[in-house]
Amino acid sequence: MSNRDILQQRLINQQLMGLKFTKAHELVSYMGCIQAQDFYGAKWALGTRIKGLTDTLVEKEFNEGKIIRTHVLRPTWHFVSPGDIGWMLKLTAPQVKKLMAGYLVKEGIDSAILKQSKKIFETALTGGNQLSREELIPLLKGQNIKTGDNHLSFLLLDAELDGLICSGARKGKQFTYMLLQDRVPDSKYLDKDEALAELAKRYFISRGPATVHDFAWWSGLTITDAKRGLELSKPNLDHQIINGQAYWFLPVITEQKLVNTVRLLPAYDEYYVAYKNRSFGIDDKHNTLSGSGIFKPPVVVNGQIAGSWKRIEKKDKVFIEIEPFVKVSNQIAQKIVAEAKRYARFFDKKSEVAFPTA
Repeated sequence: MSNRDILQQRLINQQLMGLKFTKAHELVSYMGCIQAQDFYGAKWALGTRIKGLTDTLVEKEFNEGKIIRTHVLRPTWHFVSPGDIGWMLKLTAPQVKKLMAGYLVKEGIDSAILKQSKKIFETALTGGNQLSREELIPLLKGQNIKTGDNHLSFLLLDAELDGLICSGARKGKQFTYMLLQDRVPDSKYLDKDEALAELAKRYFISRGPATVHDFAWWSGLTITDAKRGLELSKPNLDHQIINGQAYWFLPVITEQKLVNTVRLLPAYDEYYVAYKNRSFGIDDKHNTLSGSGIFKPPVVVNGQIAGSWKRIEKKDKVFIEIEPFVKVSNQIAQKIVAEAKRYARFFDKKSEVAFPTA
């Protein structure tokens, strides 16, 4: 399996080639989780993988609770299916809490404060109430609980990891929280081996070819648990040894060819953030320019980063500025313009694309 084969297979499995889903929540379930701390970008991460999807449709599914946004891996926000959130949190939350323990000590947040804040959240949100951060702040302050700096974020994160709260519907542009038991009344739970096997299967099917170290990075699990999950999911997978490492993937037969495939991806997209080793898709000399493939929205050509892009929003138009790292042919430039139009249509806008002048 060559580097090109790996990139092609990842594009297919990540639904960036041969798009097969029609609903946002179906894609989220297939992929297990999709990183979503940048809500605007995460919506486009769905849009670029589903033909004809729009921002309005994603917002509708989100507000209806078909997609949950919560802390579940590493930690950061992810989109996750309501059908998966129960067993997934049970599996991943203990490790995330270990990672966060030092930050809580630094912020002066002890177990008593966490317990008290969760009681406040539970009382305020009981009965299906959905409240924003701003609406929760006076309730905490009324009990002499700090909410400044990062305090509120850590309190909410801990309550999310405990499965007490999750995302509610948006109020305008504001995010809200509601009780998880109200949002997902019939959460599904699995024993640890079942959960490890299921998470590993979702990962390697949707992101393979990948290594067990890639899986451990993405999931936030210990390498021991990651290896156990892989071992349990091996009956569903095939592998090849590349540079001394086993790369696991779902065996598929495809007639698709990696020829002038162009995508404008958001920052933190799963196409790069899902792997500990990102060398297949990034030339070493472009690593800093591209923000390691994570921190800047990448222009991806045939699976590799060929540049970055940024948007400037207007009322009914989005200006997209392209910063190529390599020389772009006229054919690729035309495909970039087409992708920019698709991006703008997702947000119900027109597009205008600017390339650097010679």
